[in-house]
Amino acid sequence: MCRSIKTLRAGSVAAPPDDIHAAALQYVRKVSGYRVPSPANRDVFDSAVDNVAAATARLLDELRVGARVVS
Repeated sequence: MCRSIKTLRAGSVAAPPDDIHAAALQYVRKVSGYRVPSPANRDVFDSAVDNVAAATARLLDELRVGARVVS
């Protein structure tokens, strides 16, 4: 699923917001089945893209790259 979404984590370099938004848009398009939603679904579609982008940005900000887990 979503094979065309590129990896956004590149070490310690932050992903550009445009790349995060593009990945979120691709994901929502794939899941919803809409390339372009109807006017009736535009608000919920755009909200989903915003939510996925925010969750993605949060994930990338909070990942600890190269961290070791000590048990």
